[in-house]
Amino acid sequence: MASIFTRIVNGEIPCYKVAESENYLAFLDINPVVKGHTLVIPKKEVDYIFDLDDETLAGLHVFAKKVAKAIESVIPCLRISVAVVGLEVPHAHVHLIPLNSMRDFSFAHPKLKFTQEEFQEIARQINEAFETES
Repeated sequence: MASIFTRIVNGEIPCYKVAESENYLAFLDINPVVKGHTLVIPKKEVDYIFDLDDETLAGLHVFAKKVAKAIESVIPCLRISVAVVGLEVPHAHVHLIPLNSMRDFSFAHPKLKFTQEEFQEIARQINEAFETES
């Protein structure tokens, strides 16, 4: 059975897309720990990030770097953190999390809630920055 992320890639489930290439997709986490919390995935479904072939793994990180630069230009933060947890969805992915303090990085904090319109606006702004940078 396809992972939820593969279903997003295939257009079966909507997302707040911020960037896309032939092999990768970035979209807002719908349960963000901070504003701008973004997931970056390879379109190819592989469960564990370290099972990705070297080219795909390297490409994922290069794509994530471009997305991180776009997030930084839109969301006020000191830097963008990268987290690989990988237990919640069986599809390799990285979390890009804008940080102003170490407290921003905690997955244990209550998740933020945004309206559909707020998610759309955040995604639009990041996408515009991504398109300008690329």
